[in-house]
Amino acid sequence: MIERLLVANRGEIARRVFATCRALGVETVAVHSDADASAPFVAEADQAVRLPGNTPSETYLRIDLILDAARRTGADAVHPGYGFLAENAEFAAAVTDAGLIWVGPPAKVIAAMGDKLAAKSMLADAGVPMLPSWTDADEVTDFPVLVKASAGGGGRGMRIVRSAEELPEAVASARREAAAAFGDGTVFIERYVDRGRHVEVQIVGDTHGTVNVLGARECSIQRRHQKIIEEAPGKLPPGLHDRLYETAMAAGLAVGYVGAGTIEFLLAPSGEFFFLEMNTRLQVEHPVTELVTPAGLDLVRMQLLVAEGEPLPPHHQYPATRGYAIEVRLCAEEPAQGWRPATGTLHRFDVPGVDREFGWLQRAGLRLDSGVVAGSEVGVHYDSLLAKVIAVAPTRSEAVRALAGALARAEVHGVATNRDLLVRVLRSPEFVAADIDTGFLDRHPEVFAPLLPAEQVPVTALAAALASAAGRRASSPVLGGLPSGWRNVPAVPQVTRFAGPDGEIEVRYRLDRTGGLAEWSTDPSAADATVALVEATPDRVVLDVDGVRRAFRVHRVLSTVFVDGPDGAASLTELPRLPLPAAEVAAGSLLAPLPGAVSRVHVQVGQRVAAGEPLLTLEAMKLEHPVLAPTDGVVAELPVPAGGQVRTGAVLAVVTTEEDPR
Repeated sequence: MIERLLVANRGEIARRVFATCRALGVETVAVHSDADASAPFVAEADQAVRLPGNTPSETYLRIDLILDAARRTGADAVHPGYGFLAENAEFAAAVTDAGLIWVGPPAKVIAAMGDKLAAKSMLADAGVPMLPSWTDADEVTDFPVLVKASAGGGGRGMRIVRSAEELPEAVASARREAAAAFGDGTVFIERYVDRGRHVEVQIVGDTHGTVNVLGARECSIQRRHQKIIEEAPGKLPPGLHDRLYETAMAAGLAVGYVGAGTIEFLLAPSGEFFFLEMNTRLQVEHPVTELVTPAGLDLVRMQLLVAEGEPLPPHHQYPATRGYAIEVRLCAEEPAQGWRPATGTLHRFDVPGVDREFGWLQRAGLRLDSGVVAGSEVGVHYDSLLAKVIAVAPTRSEAVRALAGALARAEVHGVATNRDLLVRVLRSPEFVAADIDTGFLDRHPEVFAPLLPAEQVPVTALAAALASAAGRRASSPVLGGLPSGWRNVPAVPQVTRFAGPDGEIEVRYRLDRTGGLAEWSTDPSAADATVALVEATPDRVVLDVDGVRRAFRVHRVLSTVFVDGPDGAASLTELPRLPLPAAEVAAGSLLAPLPGAVSRVHVQVGQRVAAGEPLLTLEAMKLEHPVLAPTDGVVAELPVPAGGQVRTGAVLAVVTTEEDPR
């Protein structure tokens, strides 16, 4: 019986496992890097052990340090979460060799399924349908194909290739990314199916030879081959659920599966489906399966009971479901900037209407599984996932609407996220109609636009300026009750300048003696709306805009003003009236968007380049990010060599439009 459980992971999954442990009366142990010392999962554990360092290789990937932490705290079991060592057969074997309970499949099963090539061969013998695949790039003649890492998942080490000319570089790039993420650069090549859908089946097996199917999930909305929206039970063709369940059952029995796992399939437009991979761990998207079960399924609880040797129900009945559940992954990234990861302090994190965190809901509602809270620091060392927001409702359309509404009203301040894109996807007619596949985002560039329309930015900036003025008046020690900028004789308007989403915004306004808005303007060439001021406090502004009352929630942190309004949110930086002199950056400079390491430099100083040509590759948050030439020109400077570390804002390269005079 498990008495004290160490979770060899971090963030949201560590908190998720701890929640079940508290309900079961199991004591908890966290391990953490220096960067995670103040993270919520560390505070929630009964005991915590520091792993000195920050990078995964220094901390969460160190088997010796994790086992030492288990010994020092008296833990009798280890849960790997997902990611890091969750599918590492060596780790599973080391845990059991140390006399601890391993919450997961046996090491031999992890090893067999972790090698995707071996897994395909084994399961093909069990009758599981497979896509054609190759290990030698020279044998590939039909395109498109998908290059895949043999040892990993999560979209890392994957590249779509549509021509023979692209294949060598795609293979080399996938190998580098796979080696960095999983310590194994082995890749293989598989037939790529256009307009395919990603569907998967949750299974759980026990040590007595029983494998149960717990439901299907639709996971087709993906970026960079990583899922960002998942749903259950999925809108699949009639009869497909049963065929998927039968195939997943056969796969689980063929490998003698133990614990929670997932069989992933690719569904072709023809209705055929093919095996993709078996994930020998709990999946990020497991909440949608839990929420559509009528009896309050807890997959972590099942994992712990199976690890203790408890038997599953002996029958293999297919699952009963109730309602529909949809989950989104809220990530710290900028979708319109090539999914560039974002870092910083999360000054506010509030999702309205959440009914429960990390648990089953008895009726329709919202669940939040989060690794962060207000005040959390989002760094560059780990995955960009901040939280999962899940809606469950009687129907798919109700779940979609509830989830989109909650996300649109959420206040997420301080770190750029994919929130706006998620809302736009959920509200798109194609998604509402379940017309989806893995290429959805490629075909719908409109979902990359911010929720806040450009024409609404001036009014939003006005709300920010009025809130700032109200804050200054509220803190004024003298005549604080007078309207901001009031004069007996009307003079020039007050001016507040902001750095906004599309450049600088200058707001000019004047209040009358009653505190009402006498006049306002932004861009002199624009037709500004007719606005009346209803209410203005430091954190709330209500405006009547062309006869429609609109309320804005305002949150100021130093010079940054976060405004959440009915049309969307904006982050505005109030500019000083008298800016201090600052060092100029040479024209044509390309700056590092976040801290990282330059893994490769593709060009030389003096080389002529075309717009869009790769100059170098920056590695951060376990992914490669190409830095491209912004225009045709000549490479004038390359100040950072391959292997060099850079901070945000560091100059990576300088491209001039003229020949370098040197």
